[in-house]
Amino acid sequence: MKYFSKNNLSKLSLFDSIISASHFIREDFPIDFVVLDMNNKIKEAKFYISSEIEPYKKLKKLLNLFYKKWNFGGASGIYKISDVLWIDNVLKTKHGTAVSLGVLLLHLAKELQLPLNPVAFPTQLILRADWSDKKKWFINPFDGEILDQHTLEVWLKGNISPTAELYENDLYQAESITIFRKMLNTLKSALMEEKNMELALNVSSVLLQIDPNDPYEIRDRGLIYANLDCNHVALKDLLYFVENCPEDPISEIIKVQIHAIEQKKMILH
Repeated sequence: MKYFSKNNLSKLSLFDSIISASHFIREDFPIDFVVLDMNNKIKEAKFYISSEIEPYKKLKKLLNLFYKKWNFGGASGIYKISDVLWIDNVLKTKHGTAVSLGVLLLHLAKELQLPLNPVAFPTQLILRADWSDKKKWFINPFDGEILDQHTLEVWLKGNISPTAELYENDLYQAESITIFRKMLNTLKSALMEEKNMELALNVSSVLLQIDPNDPYEIRDRGLIYANLDCNHVALKDLLYFVENCPEDPISEIIKVQIHAIEQKKMILH
């Protein structure tokens, strides 16, 4: 896929969307390795859970396989954030973030016809399984643990605000496009932090194909261009953001950046 419109992405699974975008962003992204490795894991998982009949027991076995036998989990120590987001790297190292591990687990569950879906919880991606008796499981993609309501409330209070409350819509199933955008936004921020501006620009290009007039995405593209010393296009993007989001507190910081670029242009001329 060369064009990442909402309509085009709606025809793909979340996993296939991420793989397609990764290949667009990184010329060296090993798409054949990723597809083959996941296909092998799907075959192994199908065999591993085949002795169970109840869907919830099948999912429990899949979680055991993914986190205990295959040893997928969160990274520790010193590492680059982008390394735990690139799907090829996550498959090689077994270390990922909530969203990259979640994407893999969701794909496996989909292929095994298990009722697992993404939830864009305010603090991180979580996974939701809905059972026929109306019971629900909320799963932490970092370690496969089933989360209770109290834990989710503690997460909110600890990460958002001591007065934050858990609402029912915090636990609604998210659309694939929402998770796709969240993952790419995190990757873009990581690449900018790592000063890998060319790849960050490619990520921004994908996101702007989905929503060409998003002032925040245009702002980020402007900041990337500024880092690449492409001052003319940087100015255009940053001015667009300030004009469209004058009330945003970040606008004042962007105005300082605009002034610095204009001064730089004057000195060069």
